[in-house]
Amino acid sequence: MSSGRPGGVAAEDVAPASGGLSHREILVVFSGLMLAMLLAALDQTIVGTALPTIVADLHGLNHLSWVVTAYLLTATTSALLYGKISDLYGRKTIFQAAIVIFLVGSGLSGLSRNMTQLIVFRAVQGLGAGGLMVLAMTIIGDIVSPRERGRYQGYFGAVFGLATVGGPLLGGFIVDNLTWRWVFYVNLPVGVVALAVIGIVLRDTVAHHRHRVDYLGAALVTAGVSALLLVSVWGGQQYAWGSPEIIGTAIAGVVLITAFLLVERSAAEPILPLHLFRNRVFVMSNGTGFVVGLAMFGAVIYLPIYLQLVRGVSPSISGLELLPLVAGLFAASIGSGQIITRVGRYKVFPVVGTAVIALGLWLLSFLRSGTTLPVASAYMVVLGLGLGAVMQVLVLAVQNAVAHEDLGTATAASTFLRSMGGTFGTSIFGAILTSRLAYNLPRLLPPGTPTRAIGSGAASVSPADLRLLPAPIRDAVVEAFVRSLHVVFLVGVPIAVVGFVLSLFLPEIHLRRTVRGESVPFAEAEFSEATVAEAVAGAEAPGASPG
Repeated sequence: MSSGRPGGVAAEDVAPASGGLSHREILVVFSGLMLAMLLAALDQTIVGTALPTIVADLHGLNHLSWVVTAYLLTATTSALLYGKISDLYGRKTIFQAAIVIFLVGSGLSGLSRNMTQLIVFRAVQGLGAGGLMVLAMTIIGDIVSPRERGRYQGYFGAVFGLATVGGPLLGGFIVDNLTWRWVFYVNLPVGVVALAVIGIVLRDTVAHHRHRVDYLGAALVTAGVSALLLVSVWGGQQYAWGSPEIIGTAIAGVVLITAFLLVERSAAEPILPLHLFRNRVFVMSNGTGFVVGLAMFGAVIYLPIYLQLVRGVSPSISGLELLPLVAGLFAASIGSGQIITRVGRYKVFPVVGTAVIALGLWLLSFLRSGTTLPVASAYMVVLGLGLGAVMQVLVLAVQNAVAHEDLGTATAASTFLRSMGGTFGTSIFGAILTSRLAYNLPRLLPPGTPTRAIGSGAASVSPADLRLLPAPIRDAVVEAFVRSLHVVFLVGVPIAVVGFVLSLFLPEIHLRRTVRGESVPFAEAEFSEATVAEAVAGAEAPGASPG
C-alpha cells in the first residue's frame, strides 16, 4: 500500500484515526474537496442573482423556471447513482468525472445563444453537480475517522457560509461589471484547480472484480424522483395543485418509486440496498435530515427577499446582511465538531439543534417592516446556531453506522433526502406565501387599486420596481409581504418540532477511531456500556490517535 507521499494519498491506506495521514496531508486533500463542494454550493446563488439579466438577454421569460428546474432534476436524481457507482468502482475517477461534467456544462452554459441551449447545458451542469457534494463527503469518510472528523467540521460551515454570502456578491459584481456569461465561466478556474489537487493527492484502490450494475433500479429511481420533483416545481405555478397534470405526475412518481423498491429487493447490487433501512441510525438521521431540509430551505430562502423588499437593499448587500446567519452556522459547526472529537458522542447536537431551529423560525416570524437590522440579525444568529449543530452531525452519524462498502451509497442517500426535503419545502412554503399574498394584498392596497398593477405578487417585485410605485401602494405591498412571510415562518416551527422528535429517537453509538467499520444492526444501534468500554480500550491502545 502507498503511504500517501509522492505517489499520492490512498483512501485505502488505513491506520487508526485518519487512514495513516497526517493533519497536514488531510488538509491538502480537503482543499481539493472543499473547492469541489464550493462549486456546487456557489453555483445556484450566483446564477440566481443573474437570472433576470440572462432572461432579458436571451428573451426567454416563459422558460425561466426551466433554467433552475433542469439543473435541479439532474443534480438530485444523479446523487444516488454517484454514491453507488463510487462504492463499486472507487471514488477518485468518478469524482474527477463529476468535476469534468460540471465544468463542461458550465462552459457550454456560458456559450448559450438561446434559452433552449441554456436549459440543456444547465442539465449537463447539474449532472456533474450531483456528484460533487456526495463524493466530497464520501471521500472525507474514507480518509478521516468519525471520531477525528469533528476537527475538520468547521470547513464545511466555511464553504456554505462563503457560498451564501459570496454568491450574491460575486453574482452582482459580475452582472454589473462583466457579462452574465462569466457567472458560468467563473467555475472553470476553480474547477481546474480542484481537479489538479484531487489528481495529485488522492489515489483510489479500484476493485478489479466484475460488478452487476442495477440499470433497471437506476432508471426507475431517476424517473420516479424526476416526477416527484416536477410536482413540487410545477405545483401552484404552472398548474393548479388539483389539476390532472399534477395529480397524474404525482401518481406516476409514487408508482415508479414503489417499483424501484420492489426491484431493489432482488437486485444483485442494488442502487439503494434495502438493508440500510434496518439500521436505526440511518433511518432516524435521514428522517431528521429530510424534515430539517424541509423547514430550513423552505423558509430561509425568503430571508434575502425580505431584506431586499422590506429593507430595500441590493442583492449584494442582502448577502452581507445574511452574515449573522452564517456566523451562527459556522460557530456551531466548529464548536460541535470540536466537542464531538473530544467526547465521542453526537446525539445531543441534533436534539438541541432542531429545538434551536424551531426557536429561530419562531423568532423570524416576528420580522416586520420596522424591525431593525440588529434585531433581525439576532434572530438569524439563533437559526444559524441550530443549523450548524445539526446538518453535518447527521451525515457523520450515518457514516459511522454503516459498513465501508456502503459508505458512498449511505452518504448519497443523506444528501439526496435533505435535498428532496428542501425542494418540497420550497414548494410548500412558496404555495403558502402566494396564498397569503392573494389574501392580504386586496385588503391592504388603496381602494380601487387593481392587484395586477404589481404583477403576480409582492415576491415577484424587484426592489427597483418597488421604488417606482406610489408610496401608498408601495407600503401596502411591503406590509402584505411581511404578513404573508409571518405565516411562512410560523408553519416552519411545527415542521422543525417534528425534526426534534425524530432526533430524540436517534440511537447513539461510539464514534470509530478507524475509517473502516461494520454496519450497525437495527437492534444494536445504541450507546451502551460495552461500546463505551470498547471506545476507551481503543483510545488506550498503542498507536491510537488522541481524541
